[in-house]
Amino acid sequence: MSDAPIRILVIEDDLTTQLVIRRMLEEQGYEVATANDGGEGLLLAKQFYPALIICDWIMPRVDGLEVCRQVKGDPDLSTIFFILLTARGAVEDRVTGLDTGADEFLTKPVELTELRARVKAGLRLNQVYQALQEQQRILEGEFIEAAEYVRSLLPTPMTGDVRIDSRFVPSRQLGGDCFDYYWLDPDYLAIYLLDVSGHGLGAALPSISVLNLLRSQSMDGVNFYQPNHVLRALNEAFQMDDQNDKYFTIWYGVYNQAKRQLIYSSAGHPPALLLTGATEQDVAIQRLKTVSLPIGMMPDTKFVNQRCDIEAASTLYVFSDGIYEIMQPDGEVWGLDCFVEMLATNCASIRSQGLNYILNYIKTLSPNEALDDDLSLLMVNFD
Repeated sequence: MSDAPIRILVIEDDLTTQLVIRRMLEEQGYEVATANDGGEGLLLAKQFYPALIICDWIMPRVDGLEVCRQVKGDPDLSTIFFILLTARGAVEDRVTGLDTGADEFLTKPVELTELRARVKAGLRLNQVYQALQEQQRILEGEFIEAAEYVRSLLPTPMTGDVRIDSRFVPSRQLGGDCFDYYWLDPDYLAIYLLDVSGHGLGAALPSISVLNLLRSQSMDGVNFYQPNHVLRALNEAFQMDDQNDKYFTIWYGVYNQAKRQLIYSSAGHPPALLLTGATEQDVAIQRLKTVSLPIGMMPDTKFVNQRCDIEAASTLYVFSDGIYEIMQPDGEVWGLDCFVEMLATNCASIRSQGLNYILNYIKTLSPNEALDDDLSLLMVNFD
């Protein structure tokens, strides 16, 4: 553990008050830096990186409220405990100071015994903030590692008469998206995508369990060529009462290459979208979905199959709801219908640029760099 003294920054334009506070703090063993105005104080805060700032409210040019606002608005400085000093004693002034982000508010002239106690309390809270930030950094690092592990399990692009490309974009918290596609035999291709409720490792681990279970085809007595059989077996194996209240949605399809026929079933999942047509003017979109509860909600849930024929030069999109539940700057959610319209009106650009076009389009919709939910997308092209 470091024995370096705790750093405190005093920003005060009254030199007498500044000197008194500095001496009191140095007698307590703190390392103290001083600034004569708000502008100098902001520069010192970024250079000195104190654990606590004591700042006068009324100062020329940059006042204490603006110093507080900028300190609390800087991610690198926001955990610094901020004590605001002022001769103003009205309740409204206290509210204004606290609303600006000040952690403590003391009236001048400062009573040194009280200030000493407030400093000790503030430093204790700063240590708590620092510990929480460190834990957050550790958790974010673990989420990144978990996302990379999930990505390592996902299939690589498929080539041939059926071409499949995919994208997995985890949210900051990591969710429960997972998908796979593989040939059951030379004529039958299985495709599925699932989304476990919630976020974090608690959502990611069940999705990995399902992927391993389906990939190994280790469920006894299950006909993997029949999607509704697969969903029924998963529902029996993953009841939420036994899975920490986690349930998941899934879309599962099997493509018969010889007959050019797709059989599919879904459990609470967004519809897959089948696009046919060469241009935006004649494109047709089918929403492929069966009505059922998500996996794990009810033990006796019924699952049914649907079939559709696949025309030449068709494209199938399978995705999680993270691709269209995008909060826009105006506060509105983009939505599934908007996603469908985007695919229909930009099919030529998507054909030439692939999934990158879709992801770049979605990035323009949200002001946030990190998504609120995982985003998973499969694009299946049938020659």
